[in-house]
Amino acid sequence: MTGLQSLPSVESLLQTKESKLLAVQFGRPLTLRAIREILEHVRSDFLKGRNNNLPDKNNILENVKHYLELNARSSLRPVINATGVILHTNLGRAPLSQAAMLAMQAVAGSYSNLEFDLVTGKRGSRLMHAEDLLITLLDCEAALVVNNNASAVLLALSSLAPRKRVIIPRSQLVEIGGGFRVPDVMKQSGARLVEIGTTNRTHLEDYHQALSEPAGLVMRAHRSNFKMIGFTGEPNLAEVASLAREAGVPLVDDLGSGALIDTAKFGLAHEPTVQESLVAGASLVCFSGDKLLGGPQAGIIVGKRELIDKMKKHPLARAVRADKLCLAALGATLLHYLKDEAEKEIPIWRMLAASLPQLNKRVKVWATDLGTGKAVKGLSTVGGGSLPGETLPTWLLAVPVENVDKVQARLRSNKPAIIARVEKDTLLFDPRTVLMEEDASLLAGLKKVLHH
Repeated sequence: MTGLQSLPSVESLLQTKESKLLAVQFGRPLTLRAIREILEHVRSDFLKGRNNNLPDKNNILENVKHYLELNARSSLRPVINATGVILHTNLGRAPLSQAAMLAMQAVAGSYSNLEFDLVTGKRGSRLMHAEDLLITLLDCEAALVVNNNASAVLLALSSLAPRKRVIIPRSQLVEIGGGFRVPDVMKQSGARLVEIGTTNRTHLEDYHQALSEPAGLVMRAHRSNFKMIGFTGEPNLAEVASLAREAGVPLVDDLGSGALIDTAKFGLAHEPTVQESLVAGASLVCFSGDKLLGGPQAGIIVGKRELIDKMKKHPLARAVRADKLCLAALGATLLHYLKDEAEKEIPIWRMLAASLPQLNKRVKVWATDLGTGKAVKGLSTVGGGSLPGETLPTWLLAVPVENVDKVQARLRSNKPAIIARVEKDTLLFDPRTVLMEEDASLLAGLKKVLHH
């Protein structure tokens, strides 16, 4: 303990010229926290015998400065996604188009007409900013935007089927990311879950029997994050919609992914589109804004006006409403579809459409610039709970390294962080998910790390 008594006190460190300068730059509360944390770390190491030589005041202040430089910034930071997973949930799913980012910036830096009618000068509704675009784009009666798709489903169930029977096949009681399960969402709404069919097969007669008693809703949950193969089967959506319509019960289709473009044209399996669900007769369709739509995180509900009007009036609607930044970005994203420019302007569609020659050319440019690595064939995936098991051929930059864990850690600490794939002792960088404008930052980071 005698050695520890030689450590400077928190107050004496705060009174130094260096600390006062740090307090001006980072603020006194953060500087105080940094000093306490560094001193506690020094004490802990000394008591555990890891360091018998206590640092002097200058060394402590250097560590304080380093601590502040690392921690006095937002924990949410941009990264370069070189994994080849297009909708990488852990990395924020869909990157936004330039127009969407500009739209967010425009309303973020000033006041806006979020709930103000510029024509009448009276209070307006935030709901109209995206609703008109969705009605025009999808030829539906009404639309509503909330903060994510789980909220959309919860709001539909809570407002349309409280304490009522909701019919859904057992094969569709899925779990999405983070342990959230469709049955739990349904129960939270107050709806009474009615399971029909078996794990692998559901027949139209199962629906018919369930609808022989009063029901609030029929629900379909698209299995967007896994496949069922083998002895499986279920009626198509149009058949179920027809039966529900005869029974006078609304059909809610939870599509999840929110595709508005046929994914088959890119060499992938066909992902059911929102338009197809509406044409098949779904009363309401719920889907995400940040998956295959390629926009911000949002839950979107389109369909019958009578049903959506009920949802708008439900108290939960306010709790899950979308904010101005979401609505601005979503509006700009929807305009890309209306202007028939989605495949050119929305990043995820550009990634899906990237050709093998284009990808090969970029990898070779990277390898030449770095002076290391080689082009190898590989596979990209869609990710984000969309098109399970589907892959696209790609070219990868393969860079063998001696200590792959250490190199990965350095890449993650780069500004911006670089996230790659690993196979054995080789780092793999997929150009499909690296935006063209990120190439210079990627190469600068790789040179810094690999030539360290």
